Amino acid sequence: MKNLHKSSAWQSAQSAEILAVLEAHPAFRAAQTVLLYHSLPDEVDTHAFIGRWSGVKRILLPVVAGDGLLLRQCSNTTELALGRYGIAEPIGTDFTDYASIDLAVVPGVAFDLQGNRLGRGKGYYDRLLPGLTRAYKIGICFPYQLVNTVPADAHDIRMDEIITLQ
Repeated sequence: MKNLHKSSAWQSAQSAEILAVLEAHPAFRAAQTVLLYHSLPDEVDTHAFIGRWSGVKRILLPVVAGDGLLLRQCSNTTELALGRYGIAEPIGTDFTDYASIDLAVVPGVAFDLQGNRLGRGKGYYDRLLPGLTRAYKIGICFPYQLVNTVPADAHDIRMDEIITLQ
């Protein structure tokens, strides 16, 4: 996969369009509890999106804890602290009602046409996603991150759908 080092203006415009598609998606519209992620600089930018929706839906964000991810509700984007890897994470109590999560919006380095996801190599989402038995799983990415195939093992969890721009 070739990283095209796009400008921040291009990335902002692409992020806004991708998130507009997500907002219009029936799974997002119907969801009451949504797992999102606080984006890194090379990912679809979710920062404003989290703020916009945190007062409307129950928005959960991951928190790195050892070799796994905990989930916490993000009801206010000012209640975030930098965690391990420099990712903003919500402070507060852990969310444990995984069966109530309607939608999981997942980042990735790359996705393929079969819904396979290539992460950053630590396996955090591979350990988290099997516990989200009811959640519809959507990967969001920039167009250059959607490739024909990514390596996938039996333990890798496929996305139900990938949202990007053509």
